[in-house]
Amino acid sequence: MDYSEAVSERIKEYCEKKNITVNKLATLSGMGQSTVDNIMKNNTKNPTLKTLRRISQGLGITVSEFLDFPEMNETQFDDD
Repeated sequence: MDYSEAVSERIKEYCEKKNITVNKLATLSGMGQSTVDNIMKNNTKNPTLKTLRRISQGLGITVSEFLDFPEMNETQFDDD
């Protein structure tokens, strides 16, 4: 699993948990649907902290909560 896949999976997990669609998340995050879609489809390989913060806010959680999961904490990501 690479970084973008880990982020995408985390977003999917929270969307399912909170019963919201990716489109709704985009609205709640104040971002365009295409931006969130690109993250979800791994077209955006390295979303910025600002983007992750907006997504976290849309999900009603902190960035720390969003990034605190095993795949992020235990995976060695390449610096590509």
